Amino acid sequence: MNNIPETITFFERLLPLVVSGEKVITIRDESESHYVPGSVVKVHALETGEYYTDIEILSVEPLNYDDISEYHATQEAMTLKTLKALIREIYPTENCLYVIHYRLTTANA
Repeated sequence: MNNIPETITFFERLLPLVVSGEKVITIRDESESHYVPGSVVKVHALETGEYYTDIEILSVEPLNYDDISEYHATQEAMTLKTLKALIREIYPTENCLYVIHYRLTTANA
């Protein structure tokens, strides 16, 4: 499969959490659900395109907006209220989402 994504973007304000290893999931819509477990992708800032680190995709699983829980909030390194508000800010009407679990690659650890 040649169309495996090689990069992923995060809001700049979230990148310190990604780089520190505190944030270990990201919740995306279907358009960004095509990451492949075991693949390594480059992390860039959404706003500037600046490269930050590499992450390894561990899993990609469907997630309904109403099923976002404290567990996900902890994995995102934020409160549940903040997480749900952020998801609604990015995806105002989307209920069918995907949770992407990842970890920093050993080269970055």
